[in-house]
Amino acid sequence: MKALALFSGGLDSILAVELIREQGVSVVGICFESPFFMADKGIRSAHAIGLPLKVVDITEDLVKIVLNPKHGYGKGMNPCIDCHALMFTVTGEMLGEEKAHFIISGEVLGQRPMSQNLRSLSTVSHSSGFQALILRPLSAKLLPETIPEIKGWVKRENLLGLSGRSRRPQIELARRFGIGEYPPSAGGCLLTDKVVSRRLKDLISCHGDFSRRDLVLLKVGRHFRLGKTAKIVVGRDQRENELIDSQTRNGDTLLSVESFPGPTALVTGDLSGEDIQLAADITASYSDAPFGESVAVRVTSGHKGWSVRAMKREKGELRTFMI
Repeated sequence: MKALALFSGGLDSILAVELIREQGVSVVGICFESPFFMADKGIRSAHAIGLPLKVVDITEDLVKIVLNPKHGYGKGMNPCIDCHALMFTVTGEMLGEEKAHFIISGEVLGQRPMSQNLRSLSTVSHSSGFQALILRPLSAKLLPETIPEIKGWVKRENLLGLSGRSRRPQIELARRFGIGEYPPSAGGCLLTDKVVSRRLKDLISCHGDFSRRDLVLLKVGRHFRLGKTAKIVVGRDQRENELIDSQTRNGDTLLSVESFPGPTALVTGDLSGEDIQLAADITASYSDAPFGESVAVRVTSGHKGWSVRAMKREKGELRTFMI
């Protein structure tokens, strides 16, 4: 008998795997990634517990959901119910190729009031198309029986009936399994982040044909809207400067202050002369250049490069442009 586990790498998903493996079922983890959530934690945790893992990128399908979620958003641009249903659908479609029989996840009833209440869990399962094959081992005794339980693939009496937000039962269970280290439960999807959500709304309203690169840049630097299509992303440290530089494409414009340490700034979209001057001022404003002194900002677009004189401004003056 074999199961596929939706595996984030957090403690709940680790425990769900261990409860099912304890019953003699082979388990393969399925960890999803996109520009909004990475598989790093899942990869580390899977290695730690000896779990075979497959990483699946769902960006293309997730973007469609983000643009028009059937069940709406959470506090940000996070379409949690539709996203979870997508993950179960993709996993269900892998059952055949993996020669697996059912799906498990580490969801706990009531742990997240909006996305893990009884109605939401039922909606996710039903929307996925694999409702009867989805087993949630940590809360199974509080949920309707599934095919794995009815057919005796797993023993329901050896599953749990956890609910609520307390982590104490999971911590005690981790001790029983000899699990001493596990990632914190915090973190996760960037679509729940207020700043990233605001930037994504701006991107959708100004660029209907945005790319994966645009989504990656949402996580980086400070963002300013220069015009309907023109936007500047300003790096905050060396790591972000390098990432911004690596994401440059044909048609983009890069800026940096010539004589003082400062950010790498990437401008996308159609630029007017006024936009270039504003972009240069913004770049200078986040550099180590002194106030009240005109500095040279290097502007590079394609094979062309030139300098623009810019003045470092007070940050408050730029807030009207900040996304």
